[in-house]
Amino acid sequence: MNPEDPLLKILACPLDKGPLHLLAPDEPVTSQEGSLVPEEALYNPRLRRRYPVVDGIPQLLPSSGEQVPEDEHEQLLKRISP
Repeated sequence: MNPEDPLLKILACPLDKGPLHLLAPDEPVTSQEGSLVPEEALYNPRLRRRYPVVDGIPQLLPSSGEQVPEDEHEQLLKRISP
């Protein structure tokens, strides 16, 4: 996926139906546990949930989402801010 992909305008979080932000692979983020965050993902900052993008396909089932801890949420907000 790329930031200009028209699909991003219609994809929505499966839980709150709000917009998602693409986390591009250019800046890897390390989680609180020390593991590397998936290179590409869609993020919902309202619910602090991250959904993986596997082989260019967004995994948007509610069970595919991962809750993000507070410190990682702050890192991700900086990444998606213009």
